[in-house]
Amino acid sequence: MQQITRAGAPMDVAGTLPAVGQAAPEMTLTNTDFEDVTLETYQGKRKVLNIIPSVDTPTCAMSTRRFNELASQLENTIVLVVSADLPFAAKRFCGAEGLDDVETLSTFRHREFQKAWGVALCNSAMEGLCARAVVVLDTDNRVLHSELVSELKNEPDYDAALAALKR
Repeated sequence: MQQITRAGAPMDVAGTLPAVGQAAPEMTLTNTDFEDVTLETYQGKRKVLNIIPSVDTPTCAMSTRRFNELASQLENTIVLVVSADLPFAAKRFCGAEGLDDVETLSTFRHREFQKAWGVALCNSAMEGLCARAVVVLDTDNRVLHSELVSELKNEPDYDAALAALKR
């Protein structure tokens, strides 16, 4: 079991975040049209998974906006914002914010994603939500960059994620 903090208080995270060089674990998530998607849905594209607790928190909203801004500059790359938010909420947020360069995906029907990808918050009031993490995949779904953010309220290292795409 891994640990992160929330405002300095320890929180347990079940599973292990995929490591650089590994093949990404399988995943099934739900998009805003309530369709199930997998990594094969994005075959041939590089993927940035911005994994967050909820778009309804300031840091999650900020990272979603920032990756939307960065995504518009990247060729053959898709940013997938993964959270336990219902597709309704994610669609509302992106519409209200004018975010067109990210795709939001939900774990609400697919909780197995959280443990398989090492982001399952557990043993706390936030159990059922994802820890904050960024995983960058190449076109063959090999991990280029992997970051579990150690303090839940902190933003991820955007520069490191982008640098992995430029190598």
